[in-house]
This record gives sequence, C-alpha cells and structure tokens, in this order.
Amino acid sequence: MKTCIATVSISGDFSEKLAAIADAGFDGIEIFEQDFISFDLSPSDVSKMVRDHGLDIMLFQPFRDFEGLPEGPLRRRSFTRAERKFELMNQLGTELMLVCSSVHPESLGGIDRCAEDFAELGDIARGFGVRVGYEALAWGRQIHDHRDAWEVVRRADHECIGLILDSFHSLSRGIDPESIRRIPGDKIFFVQLADAPLIEMDFLFWSRHFRNMPGEGDLDLPAFMKAVMATDYKGPISLEIFNDQFRRGNAPLVANDGHRSLINLMDSVRRDLGENAGAVAAQLPRLPDKAKISDVAFIEFATRPEEREGFEDLFRHLGFQLTGHHKTKAVSRWQQGGLNLLVDTEPTGYAAEAVAEHGTTVTDIGFVVDDAAAAHARALALGAANFVQTVAEGEAQIPTIKGVGHSVIRLIDPGMDIWRSDFVDTGTADAPALMSHIDHIAQTMGYDEMLSWALFYTTIFDTLKSPLFDVVDPDGLIKSQVIRTEDRVLHLTLNGSDAPYTRASQFLSSVRGPAVQHIAFATNDIFALAERLRNLEFEILPQTRNYYDDVLARFDLDLDFLERLKAHNIMYDEDETGRYLQLFSRTIDNGLFFEFVQRESGYTGFGAPNAPFRLAAQRRAAERTPIPAAG
Repeated sequence: MKTCIATVSISGDFSEKLAAIADAGFDGIEIFEQDFISFDLSPSDVSKMVRDHGLDIMLFQPFRDFEGLPEGPLRRRSFTRAERKFELMNQLGTELMLVCSSVHPESLGGIDRCAEDFAELGDIARGFGVRVGYEALAWGRQIHDHRDAWEVVRRADHECIGLILDSFHSLSRGIDPESIRRIPGDKIFFVQLADAPLIEMDFLFWSRHFRNMPGEGDLDLPAFMKAVMATDYKGPISLEIFNDQFRRGNAPLVANDGHRSLINLMDSVRRDLGENAGAVAAQLPRLPDKAKISDVAFIEFATRPEEREGFEDLFRHLGFQLTGHHKTKAVSRWQQGGLNLLVDTEPTGYAAEAVAEHGTTVTDIGFVVDDAAAAHARALALGAANFVQTVAEGEAQIPTIKGVGHSVIRLIDPGMDIWRSDFVDTGTADAPALMSHIDHIAQTMGYDEMLSWALFYTTIFDTLKSPLFDVVDPDGLIKSQVIRTEDRVLHLTLNGSDAPYTRASQFLSSVRGPAVQHIAFATNDIFALAERLRNLEFEILPQTRNYYDDVLARFDLDLDFLERLKAHNIMYDEDETGRYLQLFSRTIDNGLFFEFVQRESGYTGFGAPNAPFRLAAQRRAAERTPIPAAG
C-alpha cells in the first residue's frame, strides 16, 4: 500500500513540506498547484527535489471548472488550459491529474455532455502520456455524488479517464459507501481520505476549514475504505486535509499524525475484513494488537538535587513511605499500597535536561500492558519515537517510547518485577493505604497539540476518547478531552487553551512546554484521607462558603454531610449514576498539583461543574489573596 498526502495539508513552504512528509514515512505527495506556483524553482527542479526526498508525485491537482461548459470560448479555453497542465505534468514527472466537478455558473447539466467532454480530454491526455481522474465535489454545481461521477467516467469509456474518490465528499453528503463496491477497481485511479466532525454547515466551508486526519472526526472511514478495498483497488491511499489549525501548525507533527492515522486506519480495515480480505490483505499493514493497559506501575518526578529533600517531604505529607533506592541512579521509590511514586535527581541525562528546561516535572510514566514488546512494535510502526537508555547489568530492559513533552512511557509486562531487578529495598510501606490507585493523569498542552496526542493514545493503546468539552476558567475557556481504557482502569485528560491567561496557558508558560499538570489519586474514604492529610500538615486548596451554599442549593444533601464537606474543603458533584467527591492540593511547583477523588456507584465524570470554582480557588491561592476559610 502506497501512502500519500496533499501538500496543502501542512504548513510551510514547499521545501519544508517535503522534508516533513518524507520524514513521516509517506511514499508520495499530491502536489497542490498553488504550492508549486508560489515556489521559485522550475518544474524539473521541483521534480528532482521531490525525488531527492525519496518521494513520488502521485497526483497533480486541482483542475477546476472543466466539464459541461457550453460550446464556444469557455469550452475551448478549458481544453487549452488542460493541455498546458499536461505539459507541466510531463515536466514534473507525474502522470495523474485531478479534475474536480465544476462549480462554474455557466456549466450545464447532462451526464452524456460531461462524458463527451471527458472522452475528448482522454484523447488529448493519451497524447501526453497522462491520465485524468474525475472527482465529485460535495458542492459541485451539476455533479456532487460519486455515483454520478462514476457514470460520467463509465460513459466516457476511455482508458485515460477514471474516478477519484474522496471520503469527505461522499460521507459528508450521507452517500452510502456500499455503492462504491459496484465500481471496478481498475477504474478508480486515486483515493483521498479526510475525516471531519459532524457539523451542520455549508459543504464548502466545512471542507475548507474542518477536515481532520482519519480517526480525529466522526465520519465512517472504515466503512468507506472497506468498500474501496472490495473493488480490488491497488492504488495509493492519500490524505487531503484542509484545516486552519494544521496549516498554521507544526509541519512535522501534522505529517507524522497523518501517516500514523493512515496506517492505523488500514490496519483496522484489515482486521474488519478478516477472512474476507483475500488478496487485499497483502496490501495492508499488519500491526500487533492495540496495547491493553491494566495498571500504572509508577509515575516518576524529576527535580533538582538540591530540591530532593523538599520534594520527598511532600510525599511524606501525602502519606507515602520510602521503600527503595535505585541501584545505580539517584532515584528513590515512595510507596502507598500499590501506588509508586519515584523521585529522580540524576545530575545528567534526559531527566536532568527536562528539569533544566521545565523545572520539576513528570518524566516517566510506567504502563503495565498485556505485551510490552508487541506494544512497542506497534508504537514504532505508528511513528512513535523510540527511547533508549543505557542500563546496568542485571537491570530491566524496558521498551520505551517518547510521550508528551519531555516525558517517556515505559511499557511493562505484567510479570516484570522492576522493584527487584532495579531497586534496593530500604523499608516497607506498612501504614494503612488510603489511596488505592491512579484515577487520572491530566496532561496540559497547546490546544493545537490536543488532536495529535489524542491520536497517539487511541492508535497505540486500546482506549476510547470523549468528545471535546469546555472548562470555564476565570480568564477564558480550556478545552478538555478524556482518553480512557474501556474498563476505566486509567483515564488521561488532555487539556489546552487558546486564551493566554487561563491556568492551562499559565502552566504551559511556566514550564515552557506540555507536561503533566496534575495527578488524581482514587480513595474509598475521602474523609479519612482528608483527616490524615490534615494531620500530616499537607496543604489543601481552600474553597469558599459561597461554594458550599451553592452545593446545598443544587443537591438534596444532609446538612451534617455538607458540614463535613465544608470542614475538609471537599468538592461535590452527582449525577443520575452516582456521586463524586474531590479534594485538591495547593499548587506544588510550576503549577503542578494533586487531586484526590472518591467515585460512588457508577459516576464516570470528573466533577466538571466544579472546575470553574477550583480554577478560581487556584488563581486566588496563586495571588495569595486572603479569603475566609470555608470551615
């Protein structure tokens, strides 16, 4: 299977686009005419540049407003334009041109009239040794359905004229992709893919601004591609993504996301086809299964050596106990029941580099997965960056990939005992454990990175994602999205904001890049935990009396229960499934903080109604504005 992407999909000048596309692993490009025209090199030089990057020019596009024009100057001019473009294609070294269905105000209807135009164009194309693919635009004046475009191609009956299919144009109009199965695969010259969120709006505006990579939107691309593969299509699979965010974003990031999304989609299609894949399966990637996360083995914080004692005191105040030291590194293990937090104060290496750039930060997250080697292989096949670190003899070799910011993700087999292989015991966690597991890990990033990291997690790991939702900050909106395992063993919340003064944006500015901003620990008795934290002199984020008055107004709570909430600064939410109690620390360093949560019954949310009040409390605490204590 050859992979391709339109140059219009990513930012930068033409040379920057090529570098990003090649590095991402694509086989070729659709050269968008505007990119070529605005680039100051001859067609032959452009051709050489593309091939020097190891790429092919698989499609030249777009050629507009060709078919169905009335006899006269307009029609003659359209054929003259086509000949000029065929000459250019010869110089560029590409043999396929996309003609999109006309939106010209003088274009005329009639399948036969359009077919005659294409038959004549096919004769001209044959003379230049090129082919023409016809695509139905969703907003085409006369032709806006791939079934009608196919009928034009069928009646033209010319070896140089074929069909180009685009998932957006078909699925946005609700056209059943099963209709594709009736088209001979050798008459489909090219296939373009784009996902999109389901939005009620003008087709042209929707297409030009809101397309996404496969898996980032709501269109049924697997059904579309299964229908395409049923025709025995053997050509390239390409991305044509018009998206304002992508075109102003990081070109290598967007290109890598595109390649990851294509490989993941086609692996999914192969799996769906199963025994029915037949000869098609040979074209499609074969990846290991998505990794199933069963636990968080540890979270590692890196800090400066001179700050180690203060950070370890913080863990003591959280009720964690020192139970081990790494055999060869300045890393300590802090334990509470099955929870493990590590403190890394190595003076050199990647963790030290992260601290130098970001301050105290989470550098390692250990996921227990069903098959670490297979998870690692899948991640690398999907473009994740490998991470290799020298280990001493006898220490565990843990497959590792780079994660958000300066963090890495360790992939750990269920039977791997890293505490025995890598650590020396220094004590036992014998105090009662009031925190049972990691409920969620919140990672803050630039808003324009959220799609990328959601794609990263959902393609490598067996996870689901929520729709984006708004969190109201006193200084703007924060966008949030939840990535979770099906059994809810783990939740990852991705947060980003375009508003410069939100807590999320302030955190990014403080740490100079994306990072874990807070970690939520689960408990079965939040009142006992709150009492222990108070006894350990752990600083809790105070809430206002007004907050608890509002809770009383919204929920039918026992007054004694409300007083207990107020006394411990515990926030409260409930829905039809259950109750949610949450408690927050003050910010620790650079905006990092902890949360403690108790879920009751089937509550699956994150206390979203409380978020504005928590953010306001954090802002007050940061400004050190004195307020009366709630209790």
